[in-house]
Amino acid sequence: MPLSAIPGVFRIIGASPDGDSARFYPDDPKAFAKARMRVRTNASGGAQLRLDAIDALETHYTPRSAPAPWHQPADLGKGAASALLEMLGFTDVQRDNRGTVTSAQPESRPGYILTRFADKYGRPVSFAYSGAREGGTEEPVFLEVGEMQRSLNFQLLSVGWVYPTFYSKLYVDLRADLARAAIEAREAKVGVWAEDRTLSGFTVSSRQQLQDELVILPKLFRRLADYLTLDEPTTVDLAGLPAFLEAKDDRLFTVPAGQATSLDSLIHVEGQTITLTLPPEQIVFLEA
Repeated sequence: MPLSAIPGVFRIIGASPDGDSARFYPDDPKAFAKARMRVRTNASGGAQLRLDAIDALETHYTPRSAPAPWHQPADLGKGAASALLEMLGFTDVQRDNRGTVTSAQPESRPGYILTRFADKYGRPVSFAYSGAREGGTEEPVFLEVGEMQRSLNFQLLSVGWVYPTFYSKLYVDLRADLARAAIEAREAKVGVWAEDRTLSGFTVSSRQQLQDELVILPKLFRRLADYLTLDEPTTVDLAGLPAFLEAKDDRLFTVPAGQATSLDSLIHVEGQTITLTLPPEQIVFLEA
């Protein structure tokens, strides 16, 4: 199935963009409807994108049982967000204490997205680009590796600002090249990979330590935050984590083995220490 090429502008004032999401306004207000996509838009027609195949450290994740957002180490989380905005062409970005952009130069930047579906939250799952597309945007696009490598998604992954996080609707050839880029970034120990503890194992001693010190796969961080906020504010007991993850039932398959399983089977918990037993580029989640 081909992707739709949708031209428009990126606007960030009044939004809280992070390293894997930005707000996009199509030039044609009916663009998503024409692409037969159920997208949630604001009053001005803007949609919050989900950048395909990547996951940045959380800057403001609110677990369902929490009164306030949680975050991961700020230097890398905010660094990924700044890198994305710089790639889009924004400068002098100012934010308030909640992370909302209050000013930027310029106020908008032209670009386009390649997309074919929206996630359950109504976000177009997209490859994003700054500027105009060579070849135009009138015809459906059969995305090849070369053009994918020019996407902001790939650029952020290749320099280590984000983790690879793949879902089943991502084309196999694109996933293979994204995995290659992630492996190269990890071997070079750049960005998140300079401090990553996901694969070597990490010990959780407190909620604050989890947020301020531990650099781990964002999806795993979110599951930990969800689990820990079910208990008393001072409690950090991982005894119930395996059962919690099993009930969460994050379905996936592994590559190249092709094993169908769930996330809990790939996470080893021993006391307060957690280890992901398979590199993230070998995990492909099923779309919810």
